[in-house]
Amino acid sequence: MTKEIKILWGDNGAPREKLLKNGAITLSDSELLAIFLRTGLPGVHVLDFAGQLIKEFGSLYGLMSADYVSFCNTRGLGLAKYAQLQAAVELSRRFLGHQLAQECSISNPLLTREYLQGLLAQRDREVFVVMFLDNQNRVIYHKEMFTGTFNSVEVHPREIVREALKSNSAAVILAHNHPSGVAEPSLADRHVTEKVREACSLLDIRLLDHIVIGRGESVSFAERGWI
Repeated sequence: MTKEIKILWGDNGAPREKLLKNGAITLSDSELLAIFLRTGLPGVHVLDFAGQLIKEFGSLYGLMSADYVSFCNTRGLGLAKYAQLQAAVELSRRFLGHQLAQECSISNPLLTREYLQGLLAQRDREVFVVMFLDNQNRVIYHKEMFTGTFNSVEVHPREIVREALKSNSAAVILAHNHPSGVAEPSLADRHVTEKVREACSLLDIRLLDHIVIGRGESVSFAERGWI
């Protein structure tokens, strides 16, 4: 029993040992961050430092999405860690993108939402993305089709259909962000979704979902029965 506690909590390497023994999924946010940080502050254990950072930024998500100035002005962080964290975020995004290309997006909707969250959550304008899928619902590619303002974006259904035909897509998934951070769809979001659905149906292209991305949250039209 004593040895087990020492492995998990005894020193600065404990989170790493726990990861190697039980898998990364068993680690708390603070433990995962501690592995990234490697060291704490003078008189502050790395796990305590990690917990302080998460509290200061509101969440692990808040820390990872913090702007350059806020991040680098925090004691114990700085330019090198900012660059490392941004590289880690981009690696994760690319990994999810490659994974999406190999899996059915319908059988793994969480993966799709995680990828879109990383792609859109921090944009300061509304960006409308379309994911183009083959007849097995695997992602061929995605494209940022339209960019708008802080609270609106103009969408042209014909351009979506044209792109789908060009890529020989059998289905599409729509996605856009709400820079306010609140993912709840507006009436305009529902209206444009119906317009796209109608345009796609004329050419037997299936609209599988429309996902609205906020900060740390998302809403699926399909899950709500709106598609």
